[in-house]
Amino acid sequence: MRTLVLSWEYPPAVVGGLGRHVHALSEAMAAAGHEVTVVSRHAPDAPADEVVNGVRIVRVPDDPPVFAFTEETLLAWTMAFNHAVTRAALRVCEDARPQVVHAHDWLVAHAAATIKHHHEIPLVATMHATEAGRHQGWLPGPLNRSIHSVEWWLTYEARRVITCSDYMRWQVTQLFDLPPSKLDTVPNGVHPQDWKVPAAAVRAVREQHASTVDSPLLLFTGRLVYEKGLQDILAALPRLRRRHPGIRLLVAGDGPYLDELRAQAKKLRLGRAVRWLGFVPGRELAALAAAADCAIVPSIYEPFGMVALEAACAGATLVLSDTGGLAELAKNGVSALQVQPGSPSDIADAVSRLLQDEVLSRRLSRQARSVATKEYAWSRIAGQVIDTYERAIREERELAATLRRTGRGPAPLRIVVPEGNLFA
Repeated sequence: MRTLVLSWEYPPAVVGGLGRHVHALSEAMAAAGHEVTVVSRHAPDAPADEVVNGVRIVRVPDDPPVFAFTEETLLAWTMAFNHAVTRAALRVCEDARPQVVHAHDWLVAHAAATIKHHHEIPLVATMHATEAGRHQGWLPGPLNRSIHSVEWWLTYEARRVITCSDYMRWQVTQLFDLPPSKLDTVPNGVHPQDWKVPAAAVRAVREQHASTVDSPLLLFTGRLVYEKGLQDILAALPRLRRRHPGIRLLVAGDGPYLDELRAQAKKLRLGRAVRWLGFVPGRELAALAAAADCAIVPSIYEPFGMVALEAACAGATLVLSDTGGLAELAKNGVSALQVQPGSPSDIADAVSRLLQDEVLSRRLSRQARSVATKEYAWSRIAGQVIDTYERAIREERELAATLRRTGRGPAPLRIVVPEGNLFA
């Protein structure tokens, strides 16, 4: 299989879980013998064109004028980025025409559609999240409605759509009025070996971050945005500090909500009970997860929950929101204590229960690690994605044959952006 992958994130330009997903999936497909080229954005000091672990990576610089990646300029930045990606992708296709183009999220939709039509190859789109989902079913402003319309158009242009969970499959079908037969559920994966941590690294983390040798250490990992729910852990901390003196929360991540979260921590007088670590690379993150007494993923909206899977492989005991992809992980055997999203009291009670019951904590940790390493290996996930590619190629050929036989063209496109709660 020869595939062209388009993504706005790829190492070293990684913002969140999407970049790690595309990186791991691309290398797993290459390891299985497939020809994979990724076109992504440029990063400082990164080569413009290189091959790493069997994957060719083409990185494109910004077109002038250079837009800041902010909410105010997001659409302008995206359009400029797509022009640059399209030019680079067309040059890649001159070397060898791909059999399929794979778009990861709406930020590369226009480039992907151009490649699809120019080379008459099927488009596969992975919807990692949706704009309406991030806002609990609402599109509150013009920017949100614009993003939603691009997401809708991408799923329309795609021959097949991949979602990371059945929850996301339902959501995408609901939002974009897609036939369920057009979607494939393919979960995110994990490299278990990347999350094995030596005992010395665990001790070093606890010596550096724990109040005392035996003081509880909690971990939050993720982008600092409202839907990830860190504000609810902060709200639970005063209660946890009274129950467990010396408890400390490590926050591994960055994002636009940082100032508000710091202000909340200051208002709650959490002081040294919270350590803001910023973005943490994979190996260091694995050591944090292995050293923590509990990893909390309190998302309000979560399509899958890759950070929970990774923490499980590191041996952390999990507290997960009972929502979206996190609820499916628990249902599929990734053992954890579940809490209602948006409930600081639930978080405090679940964490206290784990800290007070070491037998329970260790049992949950062992069970979660066993399932994560067996069921979510990237080699297995890559095989499922290749199956989707083959299905898309077959369906594209069948459609082309039907159109030639009947002499009909595609139906006119009419984009309608709904209002109100799209999940109602």
